[in-house]
Amino acid sequence: MPFYERGPIRIHYEEAGKGFPLLVIPGGGLNATIASLDATHPFNAQKEFSNEYRCIAADLRNANGGQSSGPLEIERPWDAYTDDHLGLMDHLGFEKFVVLGYCIGGPFIWNLMKRAPGRVVAAVLAQPSGHRPELPDQFYDNNIANWGPALVARRPEIALETVSAFLNKMYRSPGDFVFTVTRDFARACQTPLLILPDDIPPHPYAVAMESAMLAPNAQVSLYPWKDVPEKIPLAVRHIRTFLKANRPA
Repeated sequence: MPFYERGPIRIHYEEAGKGFPLLVIPGGGLNATIASLDATHPFNAQKEFSNEYRCIAADLRNANGGQSSGPLEIERPWDAYTDDHLGLMDHLGFEKFVVLGYCIGGPFIWNLMKRAPGRVVAAVLAQPSGHRPELPDQFYDNNIANWGPALVARRPEIALETVSAFLNKMYRSPGDFVFTVTRDFARACQTPLLILPDDIPPHPYAVAMESAMLAPNAQVSLYPWKDVPEKIPLAVRHIRTFLKANRPA
């Protein structure tokens, strides 16, 4: 079980396959782990694409049930996680890569493109999370009730008040759009994107479609694409075609 370490940060990751690097960001909110790719996801991208790509996935820092750990950086929550993603790719020697992210991976992908323009060659956002105005506190409420108490029980040096401040900064400051970038950034983003919308409370269809309409090189897969199992292979085929068309020769 390999780990990438940087100071107090320890990130558990796994690799599969060979070829051009594909960073796979699991979903599941702040409890996103490699194991969840098999347990809760419509398909496991690390396994699905390992015959064509060198697939890298990691447990999110401080995910309950995962093996990655590090401090809660209250003033820069999204950037702290992006540090882990970019640091891991640096550690493995990958300057450029493609990325596929589920759920919380959507905001992470936008932040990767903001932080490291040119490194993300193409990106797939599957069932991306975003701000839903009619449920403005859903991410704060869910995490303060579920993720936070388990983290505090495991890490007694972290107070629940610290968790609250972290979540407040992450999801309420600002609580808008995809959390990590503005609509102006999306409008100017030239990276090829493939978006697979969902429409449950944490994955608003409206935000996924607005992102696709704003970004000039975005395309959208079929919707719904996972309401019945028979449709999922079609969506995966679209992803495979999209990645092949946009990866370097």
